[in-house]
Amino acid sequence: MQERTGATGGGRVLGRVRVADDSARVTTFELFFDLVYVFAFTQISRLMAETHSAFGILQALIVLGLLWWTWCAYSWLANQAPADQGVLRVGMGIAMISVFVVALTVPEAYDDLPGGWSGPLVLVLAYILVRLVHLTLYLVAAGDDRGLIAQVLRTQAVAMLPAAIALLVGALLGGPAQTWIWLAAFLWDFVFTYASSRGGGGWRLHSPAHWAERYGLVVILALGESIVAIGVGVAREPIDGAITLGTVLAVVLSILLWWAYFARVADAGEHELLRRTDAARVVLARDAYTYAHFVIVAGIILGALGVEDAMAHITESEPFGGFGAAALGSGLAVYLGGTALFARLVGMPWQWVRLIAALGLAAAIPLLALITPMAALATVVAVVGISLAVEGASRRRVAEDRATIQG
Repeated sequence: MQERTGATGGGRVLGRVRVADDSARVTTFELFFDLVYVFAFTQISRLMAETHSAFGILQALIVLGLLWWTWCAYSWLANQAPADQGVLRVGMGIAMISVFVVALTVPEAYDDLPGGWSGPLVLVLAYILVRLVHLTLYLVAAGDDRGLIAQVLRTQAVAMLPAAIALLVGALLGGPAQTWIWLAAFLWDFVFTYASSRGGGGWRLHSPAHWAERYGLVVILALGESIVAIGVGVAREPIDGAITLGTVLAVVLSILLWWAYFARVADAGEHELLRRTDAARVVLARDAYTYAHFVIVAGIILGALGVEDAMAHITESEPFGGFGAAALGSGLAVYLGGTALFARLVGMPWQWVRLIAALGLAAAIPLLALITPMAALATVVAVVGISLAVEGASRRRVAEDRATIQG
Protein backbone atom coordinates (compact mmCIF):
# COMPACT_ATOMS: atom_id res chain seq x y z
CA MET A 1 0.00 0.00 0.00
CA GLN A 2 1.33 3.38 -0.96
CA GLU A 3 2.56 5.68 1.80
CA ARG A 4 2.91 9.43 1.68
CA THR A 5 3.45 12.19 4.20
CA GLY A 6 0.26 13.53 5.76
CA ALA A 7 -0.70 17.14 5.19
CA THR A 8 -0.85 17.75 8.94
CA GLY A 9 0.75 16.18 11.95
CA GLY A 10 3.72 14.76 10.07
CA GLY A 11 2.39 11.19 10.13
CA ARG A 12 2.23 8.59 7.40
CA VAL A 13 -0.94 8.13 5.39
CA LEU A 14 -2.07 4.55 4.84
CA GLY A 15 -4.81 4.57 2.27
CA ARG A 16 -6.99 7.47 3.42
CA VAL A 17 -6.07 7.39 7.13
CA ARG A 18 -3.18 9.40 8.52
CA VAL A 19 -1.10 7.47 11.05
CA ALA A 20 0.21 9.33 14.09
CA ASP A 21 3.88 10.03 14.71
CA ASP A 22 5.78 11.11 17.81
CA SER A 23 4.68 14.75 17.39
CA ALA A 24 0.97 13.95 17.71
CA ARG A 25 -0.99 15.65 20.50
CA VAL A 26 -4.51 15.36 21.82
CA THR A 27 -7.04 16.69 19.29
CA THR A 28 -10.04 18.84 20.10
CA PHE A 29 -12.31 16.04 18.92
CA GLU A 30 -10.88 13.76 21.61
CA LEU A 31 -11.68 16.43 24.20
CA PHE A 32 -15.19 16.62 22.76
CA PHE A 33 -15.45 12.83 22.87
CA ASP A 34 -14.57 12.89 26.58
CA LEU A 35 -17.58 15.05 27.45
CA VAL A 36 -19.85 12.00 27.51
CA TYR A 37 -17.62 10.50 30.20
CA VAL A 38 -18.17 13.55 32.41
CA PHE A 39 -21.85 12.61 32.49
CA ALA A 40 -20.99 8.91 32.85
CA PHE A 41 -18.82 9.53 35.93
CA THR A 42 -21.66 11.54 37.48
CA GLN A 43 -24.05 8.66 36.83
CA ILE A 44 -21.67 6.22 38.50
CA SER A 45 -21.54 8.42 41.61
CA ARG A 46 -25.34 8.65 41.55
CA LEU A 47 -25.69 4.86 41.42
CA MET A 48 -23.33 4.49 44.38
CA ALA A 49 -25.22 7.11 46.39
CA GLU A 50 -28.66 5.66 45.66
CA THR A 51 -27.75 2.08 46.54
CA HIS A 52 -25.92 3.28 49.67
CA SER A 53 -24.29 -0.09 50.30
CA ALA A 54 -21.01 -1.93 49.75
CA PHE A 55 -22.73 -4.21 47.24
CA GLY A 56 -24.08 -1.18 45.37
CA ILE A 57 -20.59 0.31 45.22
CA LEU A 58 -19.31 -2.98 43.75
CA GLN A 59 -22.05 -2.86 41.12
CA ALA A 60 -21.19 0.73 40.24
CA LEU A 61 -17.47 -0.06 40.01
CA ILE A 62 -18.23 -2.87 37.56
CA VAL A 63 -20.04 -0.42 35.28
CA LEU A 64 -17.18 2.05 35.76
CA GLY A 65 -14.81 -0.71 34.64
CA LEU A 66 -16.82 -1.23 31.45
CA LEU A 67 -16.83 2.50 30.75
CA TRP A 68 -13.10 2.67 31.47
CA TRP A 69 -12.48 -0.10 28.98
CA THR A 70 -14.29 1.84 26.25
CA TRP A 71 -12.34 5.02 27.04
CA CYS A 72 -9.01 3.18 26.99
CA ALA A 73 -9.88 1.48 23.71
CA TYR A 74 -10.30 4.84 21.98
CA SER A 75 -7.19 6.30 23.63
CA TRP A 76 -5.14 3.54 21.97
CA LEU A 77 -6.93 4.15 18.67
CA ALA A 78 -6.26 7.91 18.72
CA ASN A 79 -2.57 7.28 19.37
CA GLN A 80 -2.48 5.06 16.30
CA ALA A 81 -4.32 7.56 14.07
CA PRO A 82 -5.31 11.14 14.99
CA ALA A 83 -9.02 11.48 15.71
CA ASP A 84 -9.48 14.62 13.59
CA GLN A 85 -9.99 12.62 10.39
CA GLY A 86 -13.25 11.98 8.58
CA VAL A 87 -13.68 8.27 9.12
CA LEU A 88 -12.49 8.42 12.73
CA ARG A 89 -14.73 11.40 13.52
CA VAL A 90 -17.75 9.59 12.14
CA GLY A 91 -16.96 6.36 13.99
CA MET A 92 -16.12 8.09 17.26
CA GLY A 93 -19.30 10.15 16.91
CA ILE A 94 -21.29 6.91 16.81
CA ALA A 95 -19.31 5.69 19.82
CA MET A 96 -20.07 8.94 21.69
CA ILE A 97 -23.79 8.42 21.22
CA SER A 98 -23.50 4.81 22.36
CA VAL A 99 -21.47 5.73 25.47
CA PHE A 100 -24.08 8.35 26.33
CA VAL A 101 -26.77 5.69 26.08
CA VAL A 102 -24.71 3.50 28.41
CA ALA A 103 -24.47 6.42 30.84
CA LEU A 104 -28.22 7.07 30.63
CA THR A 105 -28.97 3.48 31.61
CA VAL A 106 -26.55 3.35 34.56
CA PRO A 107 -29.29 4.06 37.16
CA GLU A 108 -31.20 0.99 35.94
CA ALA A 109 -28.16 -1.16 35.16
CA TYR A 110 -29.20 -3.71 37.78
CA ASP A 111 -32.81 -2.76 38.61
CA ASP A 112 -34.84 -2.19 35.46
CA LEU A 113 -37.34 0.65 35.80
CA PRO A 114 -41.01 0.01 34.94
CA GLY A 115 -41.95 0.71 31.33
CA GLY A 116 -39.65 1.22 28.38
CA TRP A 117 -36.92 -1.15 27.29
CA SER A 118 -34.81 -3.37 29.49
CA GLY A 119 -32.17 -1.07 31.03
CA PRO A 120 -29.50 -3.75 31.55
CA LEU A 121 -29.94 -5.09 28.01
CA VAL A 122 -29.79 -1.63 26.43
CA LEU A 123 -26.62 -0.89 28.42
CA VAL A 124 -24.92 -4.07 27.19
CA LEU A 125 -25.99 -3.63 23.56
CA ALA A 126 -24.76 -0.02 23.53
CA TYR A 127 -21.49 -1.11 25.14
CA ILE A 128 -20.98 -3.85 22.54
CA LEU A 129 -21.65 -1.33 19.75
CA VAL A 130 -18.94 0.94 21.18
CA ARG A 131 -16.48 -1.95 21.11
CA LEU A 132 -17.45 -3.07 17.59
CA VAL A 133 -17.04 0.46 16.23
CA HIS A 134 -13.63 0.58 17.89
CA LEU A 135 -12.66 -2.74 16.32
CA THR A 136 -13.67 -1.53 12.86
CA LEU A 137 -11.86 1.79 13.20
CA TYR A 138 -8.70 0.13 14.53
CA LEU A 139 -8.56 -2.24 11.56
CA VAL A 140 -8.90 0.75 9.24
CA ALA A 141 -6.25 2.72 11.15
CA ALA A 142 -3.87 -0.26 11.12
CA GLY A 143 -3.59 -0.03 7.33
CA ASP A 144 -1.12 -2.66 6.11
CA ASP A 145 0.44 -3.26 9.54
CA ARG A 146 -0.13 -7.01 9.70
CA GLY A 147 1.22 -7.31 13.22
CA LEU A 148 -1.20 -4.72 14.54
CA ILE A 149 -4.15 -6.24 12.65
CA ALA A 150 -3.37 -9.66 14.10
CA GLN A 151 -3.08 -8.18 17.61
CA VAL A 152 -6.41 -6.35 17.35
CA LEU A 153 -8.25 -9.45 16.12
CA ARG A 154 -6.58 -11.71 18.67
CA THR A 155 -7.49 -9.47 21.60
CA GLN A 156 -11.11 -9.13 20.50
CA ALA A 157 -11.47 -12.87 20.00
CA VAL A 158 -9.78 -13.90 23.25
CA ALA A 159 -10.92 -11.10 25.56
CA MET A 160 -13.80 -8.98 24.25
CA LEU A 161 -16.02 -11.61 22.58
CA PRO A 162 -16.37 -13.97 25.59
CA ALA A 163 -16.86 -10.98 27.89
CA ALA A 164 -19.59 -9.53 25.64
CA ILE A 165 -21.45 -12.84 25.58
CA ALA A 166 -21.27 -13.04 29.38
CA LEU A 167 -22.59 -9.48 29.72
CA LEU A 168 -25.56 -10.38 27.53
CA VAL A 169 -26.26 -13.50 29.59
CA GLY A 170 -26.11 -11.48 32.81
CA ALA A 171 -28.46 -8.81 31.45
CA LEU A 172 -30.99 -11.44 30.38
CA LEU A 173 -30.83 -13.36 33.67
CA GLY A 174 -31.03 -10.34 35.95
CA GLY A 175 -31.22 -10.72 39.72
CA PRO A 176 -28.20 -11.29 41.99
CA ALA A 177 -26.52 -13.50 39.36
CA GLN A 178 -26.22 -10.52 37.01
CA THR A 179 -23.74 -8.72 39.24
CA TRP A 180 -21.41 -11.69 39.54
CA ILE A 181 -21.64 -12.56 35.85
CA TRP A 182 -20.85 -8.97 34.90
CA LEU A 183 -17.95 -8.91 37.35
CA ALA A 184 -16.61 -12.12 35.79
CA ALA A 185 -17.03 -10.62 32.29
CA PHE A 186 -15.13 -7.49 33.22
CA LEU A 187 -12.33 -9.46 34.89
CA TRP A 188 -12.11 -11.79 31.89
CA ASP A 189 -11.66 -8.85 29.51
CA PHE A 190 -9.26 -7.19 31.96
CA VAL A 191 -7.06 -10.27 32.41
CA PHE A 192 -7.08 -11.69 28.90
CA THR A 193 -6.46 -8.35 27.22
CA TYR A 194 -3.34 -8.19 29.35
CA ALA A 195 -2.40 -11.80 28.57
CA SER A 196 -2.93 -11.36 24.83
CA SER A 197 -0.62 -8.34 24.90
CA ARG A 198 2.29 -10.11 26.60
CA GLY A 199 5.57 -8.40 25.83
CA GLY A 200 3.68 -5.59 24.10
CA GLY A 201 2.20 -7.92 21.50
CA GLY A 202 1.67 -6.22 18.18
CA TRP A 203 0.40 -2.93 19.63
CA ARG A 204 1.99 0.37 18.63
CA LEU A 205 2.46 3.54 20.67
CA HIS A 206 3.50 6.40 18.43
CA SER A 207 3.36 9.53 20.58
CA PRO A 208 4.35 9.51 24.28
CA ALA A 209 3.27 13.16 24.63
CA HIS A 210 -0.22 12.38 23.33
CA TRP A 211 -0.48 9.35 25.58
CA ALA A 212 0.56 11.07 28.81
CA GLU A 213 -1.64 14.09 28.05
CA ARG A 214 -4.61 11.85 27.25
CA TYR A 215 -4.49 10.07 30.59
CA GLY A 216 -3.81 13.28 32.45
CA LEU A 217 -7.03 14.63 30.99
CA VAL A 218 -9.10 11.68 32.20
CA VAL A 219 -7.69 12.23 35.69
CA ILE A 220 -8.87 15.85 35.37
CA LEU A 221 -12.33 14.60 34.35
CA ALA A 222 -12.48 12.42 37.44
CA LEU A 223 -11.26 15.28 39.64
CA GLY A 224 -14.04 17.34 38.11
CA GLU A 225 -16.47 14.83 39.58
CA SER A 226 -14.92 15.43 43.00
CA ILE A 227 -15.66 19.14 42.54
CA VAL A 228 -19.23 18.50 41.36
CA ALA A 229 -19.78 16.27 44.40
CA ILE A 230 -19.18 19.25 46.69
CA GLY A 231 -22.06 21.18 45.17
CA VAL A 232 -24.42 18.21 44.88
CA GLY A 233 -24.38 17.74 48.63
CA VAL A 234 -25.43 21.32 49.48
CA ALA A 235 -26.84 22.80 46.26
CA ARG A 236 -30.32 23.38 47.71
CA GLU A 237 -29.26 24.48 51.19
CA PRO A 238 -28.99 28.12 52.29
CA ILE A 239 -25.36 29.19 52.49
CA ASP A 240 -23.92 29.53 56.00
CA GLY A 241 -20.63 29.25 57.85
CA ALA A 242 -20.64 25.45 58.05
CA ILE A 243 -21.31 25.03 54.33
CA THR A 244 -18.63 27.59 53.49
CA LEU A 245 -16.04 25.90 55.71
CA GLY A 246 -16.97 22.46 54.38
CA THR A 247 -16.64 23.75 50.82
CA VAL A 248 -13.20 25.17 51.57
CA LEU A 249 -12.05 21.83 53.01
CA ALA A 250 -13.50 19.82 50.10
CA VAL A 251 -11.96 22.06 47.42
CA VAL A 252 -8.59 21.98 49.22
CA LEU A 253 -8.83 18.18 49.18
CA SER A 254 -9.40 18.21 45.41
CA ILE A 255 -6.42 20.53 44.97
CA LEU A 256 -4.26 18.17 47.02
CA LEU A 257 -5.34 15.23 44.85
CA TRP A 258 -4.43 17.25 41.76
CA TRP A 259 -1.06 18.06 43.34
CA ALA A 260 -0.34 14.43 44.21
CA TYR A 261 -0.62 13.44 40.55
CA PHE A 262 0.25 16.38 38.32
CA ALA A 263 2.90 18.10 40.42
CA ARG A 264 4.60 14.94 41.64
CA VAL A 265 4.37 11.98 39.23
CA ALA A 266 2.77 12.90 35.88
CA ASP A 267 5.93 14.28 34.24
CA ALA A 268 7.91 11.19 35.21
CA GLY A 269 5.48 9.07 33.23
CA GLU A 270 5.92 11.04 30.03
CA HIS A 271 9.71 11.11 30.44
CA GLU A 272 9.83 7.34 30.89
CA LEU A 273 7.65 6.81 27.82
CA LEU A 274 10.00 9.01 25.80
CA ARG A 275 13.00 7.06 27.08
CA ARG A 276 11.58 3.72 26.04
CA THR A 277 10.96 2.50 22.51
CA ASP A 278 8.95 -0.14 20.66
CA ALA A 279 7.65 -3.04 22.82
CA ALA A 280 9.07 -1.63 26.07
CA ARG A 281 7.09 1.58 25.51
CA VAL A 282 3.91 -0.36 24.80
CA VAL A 283 4.32 -2.42 27.99
CA LEU A 284 4.75 0.74 30.06
CA ALA A 285 1.72 2.36 28.42
CA ARG A 286 -0.36 -0.72 29.15
CA ASP A 287 0.75 -1.26 32.76
CA ALA A 288 1.19 2.28 34.08
CA TYR A 289 -1.67 3.90 32.19
CA THR A 290 -4.36 1.51 30.92
CA TYR A 291 -4.29 -0.57 34.11
CA ALA A 292 -2.87 1.56 36.94
CA HIS A 293 -4.92 4.61 36.00
CA PHE A 294 -8.14 2.66 36.47
CA VAL A 295 -7.19 2.41 40.16
CA ILE A 296 -6.50 6.16 40.26
CA VAL A 297 -9.80 7.12 38.63
CA ALA A 298 -11.83 4.65 40.72
CA GLY A 299 -10.23 6.07 43.87
CA ILE A 300 -11.20 9.63 42.91
CA ILE A 301 -14.82 8.71 42.18
CA LEU A 302 -15.17 6.67 45.37
CA GLY A 303 -13.63 9.50 47.38
CA ALA A 304 -16.02 11.95 45.69
CA LEU A 305 -18.92 9.86 46.98
CA GLY A 306 -17.57 10.32 50.49
CA VAL A 307 -17.21 14.07 49.95
CA GLU A 308 -20.78 14.31 48.66
CA ASP A 309 -22.07 12.42 51.70
CA ALA A 310 -20.08 14.63 54.05
CA MET A 311 -21.31 17.83 52.41
CA ALA A 312 -24.92 16.61 52.53
CA HIS A 313 -24.63 16.48 56.34
CA ILE A 314 -21.98 19.15 56.86
CA THR A 315 -24.13 21.22 59.24
CA GLU A 316 -24.96 18.27 61.48
CA SER A 317 -23.27 17.39 64.77
CA GLU A 318 -24.13 13.70 64.50
CA PRO A 319 -21.44 11.10 63.63
CA PHE A 320 -20.55 10.83 59.96
CA GLY A 321 -21.58 7.18 59.73
CA GLY A 322 -20.02 4.08 58.24
CA PHE A 323 -21.04 4.47 54.59
CA GLY A 324 -19.68 7.97 54.04
CA ALA A 325 -16.58 7.29 56.13
CA ALA A 326 -15.81 4.10 54.21
CA ALA A 327 -16.26 5.82 50.84
CA LEU A 328 -14.12 8.80 51.81
CA GLY A 329 -11.33 6.89 53.55
CA SER A 330 -11.10 3.99 51.12
CA GLY A 331 -11.39 6.23 48.04
CA LEU A 332 -8.49 8.42 49.13
CA ALA A 333 -6.47 5.37 50.16
CA VAL A 334 -7.01 3.77 46.75
CA TYR A 335 -6.07 7.00 45.00
CA LEU A 336 -2.84 7.47 46.95
CA GLY A 337 -1.95 3.80 46.49
CA GLY A 338 -2.71 4.02 42.77
CA THR A 339 -0.51 7.07 42.27
CA ALA A 340 2.30 5.37 44.22
CA LEU A 341 1.98 2.31 41.96
CA PHE A 342 2.03 4.51 38.88
CA ALA A 343 5.14 6.32 40.13
CA ARG A 344 6.93 3.02 40.69
CA LEU A 345 5.97 1.70 37.25
CA VAL A 346 7.43 4.78 35.56
CA GLY A 347 10.78 4.38 37.29
CA MET A 348 10.39 6.47 40.44
CA PRO A 349 11.19 5.01 43.88
CA TRP A 350 8.31 3.71 45.95
CA GLN A 351 6.45 6.66 47.44
CA TRP A 352 6.50 5.30 50.97
CA VAL A 353 5.04 8.40 52.59
CA ARG A 354 1.86 8.27 50.52
CA LEU A 355 1.63 4.51 50.93
CA ILE A 356 1.75 4.94 54.70
CA ALA A 357 -0.86 7.70 54.40
CA ALA A 358 -3.06 5.37 52.34
CA LEU A 359 -2.85 2.67 54.99
CA GLY A 360 -3.55 5.27 57.67
CA LEU A 361 -6.68 6.51 55.88
CA ALA A 362 -7.98 2.98 55.46
CA ALA A 363 -7.31 2.20 59.13
CA ALA A 364 -8.96 5.48 60.21
CA ILE A 365 -12.35 4.64 58.64
CA PRO A 366 -13.88 3.58 62.00
CA LEU A 367 -12.71 6.86 63.52
CA LEU A 368 -14.09 8.89 60.60
CA ALA A 369 -17.45 7.19 61.12
CA LEU A 370 -17.59 8.34 64.76
CA ILE A 371 -16.77 12.02 64.26
CA THR A 372 -18.83 14.73 62.55
CA PRO A 373 -18.75 15.12 58.74
CA MET A 374 -16.88 18.42 59.12
CA ALA A 375 -14.26 16.80 61.34
CA ALA A 376 -13.97 13.87 58.92
CA LEU A 377 -13.25 16.23 56.03
CA ALA A 378 -10.73 18.16 58.10
CA THR A 379 -9.01 14.92 59.13
CA VAL A 380 -8.53 13.58 55.61
CA VAL A 381 -7.36 16.98 54.35
CA ALA A 382 -4.77 17.04 57.13
CA VAL A 383 -3.58 13.49 56.42
CA VAL A 384 -3.24 14.02 52.67
CA GLY A 385 -1.73 17.50 53.06
CA ILE A 386 0.83 16.46 55.68
CA SER A 387 1.85 13.38 53.70
CA LEU A 388 2.48 15.48 50.56
CA ALA A 389 4.40 18.06 52.59
CA VAL A 390 6.62 15.37 54.15
CA GLU A 391 7.09 13.76 50.75
CA GLY A 392 8.12 17.10 49.27
CA ALA A 393 10.58 17.79 52.08
CA SER A 394 12.09 14.35 51.63
CA ARG A 395 12.54 14.95 47.90
CA ARG A 396 14.23 18.27 48.54
CA ARG A 397 16.67 16.65 50.97
CA VAL A 398 17.51 13.94 48.45
CA ALA A 399 18.05 16.58 45.73
CA GLU A 400 20.28 18.62 48.04
CA ASP A 401 22.33 15.57 49.00
CA ARG A 402 22.85 14.70 45.34
CA ALA A 403 23.88 18.26 44.54
CA THR A 404 26.36 18.19 47.42
CA ILE A 405 27.86 14.89 46.26
CA GLN A 406 28.12 16.08 42.65
CA GLY A 407 29.61 19.38 43.80
